[in-house]
Amino acid sequence: MLKPIDTVKLFENRPELAFKAGETIFETGTEGTVMYGIIEGQVEMRLNGKLIETLEMGDVFGEGALLHSDHLRSSTAIAKTDCILGPMDREHFLFAVQQTPMFAIEVLRSYSDRFRRVKELFQALI
Repeated sequence: MLKPIDTVKLFENRPELAFKAGETIFETGTEGTVMYGIIEGQVEMRLNGKLIETLEMGDVFGEGALLHSDHLRSSTAIAKTDCILGPMDREHFLFAVQQTPMFAIEVLRSYSDRFRRVKELFQALI
């Protein structure tokens, strides 16, 4: 079964993007035109400057900006380590969802897993 990162690499013909540790990938409130798959490295997702999760190789992120009509980023993504990311634009994302239903399911599963981790973290704070 293809993981979302495998599909990102398969369907996108854009060059991979490199980010150095500490470099901002995108910021909250900015318009997003691509989602990313982590080919190498780790990415921190932050909200109001606070760490909400750390994503690992194989994870995808930024898909929300492709799905919402305002295309705005809801968090800030910062390279925790040197990273290589595979970008996927909306056109390729929609094509992948149509042509590869398992891609859609795996993106949903990834998003659900991440949401569960954030809820667990939130529960621990209450």
